[in-house]
Amino acid sequence: MIHFEEMKLDENSPIYLQIIDFIKGGLAAGTIVYGDELPSRRMLSALLGINPNTVQKAYAMLEAEALIRSHTGAKSCISASPQKIAEIKAEEGGRRAVQTLKAAGYSKAEAIAMIERYWDAEDRRESET
Repeated sequence: MIHFEEMKLDENSPIYLQIIDFIKGGLAAGTIVYGDELPSRRMLSALLGINPNTVQKAYAMLEAEALIRSHTGAKSCISASPQKIAEIKAEEGGRRAVQTLKAAGYSKAEAIAMIERYWDAEDRRESET
């Protein structure tokens, strides 16, 4: 069972997106894996002190992204494919890179130029091997 006790809600983004980000972050980190069960919608809403419809919205969106599978009368569980998890890891890495570059004071144009330099350098390194 996925433990949401570690999840800290903030007021800066909608709660349903925070639930989705928590699941994606766990998938990227490997702390949430294929087959893990999610708490019921009622249980999670009680744990977080939120409306059950908020949990329903998050679960529906996770299902639409093929990250979880739900069956009527049964528990929802993680069903993300290895390819989907790799995509999530890339998204998380990209998000962290953007946050780091912004915090360091780089403009979007400067950050893109830096990424292009490193991308090209990596291509050259790969072609030499």
